[in-house]
Amino acid sequence: MISPPNLLMTRGRALVNACAGAAAVAASPLLGRLTGAGSAAEAASVACVLTPELTEGPYFLSGDKLRRNIAEKRPGTPLTLNLSVLDSSTCKPITGAAVDIWHCDAGGTYSGVSGNTGRFLRGIQKTNAKGIASFDTVYPGWYQGRTVHIHVKVYVGGNEVHTGQLFFADTLTDAVYRKAPYSGGGTRTTRNVNDRIFSAGGASSLLRLRKTATGRYVGSLALGVARAG
Repeated sequence: MISPPNLLMTRGRALVNACAGAAAVAASPLLGRLTGAGSAAEAASVACVLTPELTEGPYFLSGDKLRRNIAEKRPGTPLTLNLSVLDSSTCKPITGAAVDIWHCDAGGTYSGVSGNTGRFLRGIQKTNAKGIASFDTVYPGWYQGRTVHIHVKVYVGGNEVHTGQLFFADTLTDAVYRKAPYSGGGTRTTRNVNDRIFSAGGASSLLRLRKTATGRYVGSLALGVARAG
């Protein structure tokens, strides 16, 4: 189990209206979320606002590989992420944005830091014509002081336009953690409600998840970003 990360916030980007009708959108319980892989039209209907900026944390590493499968055979419940990137000023999908994600394994370990070798559970994907970047990974574990999460950065035209974190409903995590390899890690001590970073905007970054017949979870989220420049 690694040490808890620094919980200090970086720049705080408030949720703001960016398109006509955004106030009505903001009231929706589906704010910033998509069902399944979703579509550009669905994304625009729920994500015409800036996604809140959240801390990068101490475990970011540059130079990740361009790849969809980042699991590197780490044990855990299979998870597919479909992350949609939208221009918050136009509500249109952004093609070719680079989405960089990283997270700990089922035991709470990050690769490449604190003496942990390898480069597992880290990777970059470019968004397709619908503005969606997809990753195959495993459901993250937990470590002292943090709720379950995945880190994300978005780059457009080589410029960093978003740094945030993706979160999971606690009830779903409870169900996943009843099985190995998570069940051997003890009772997690931090949930969404008492995680300081989640409290700073995490509710808008909750993944919408569904379970497939094979036991894989598919999670989706629309990220509204402001183009640099």
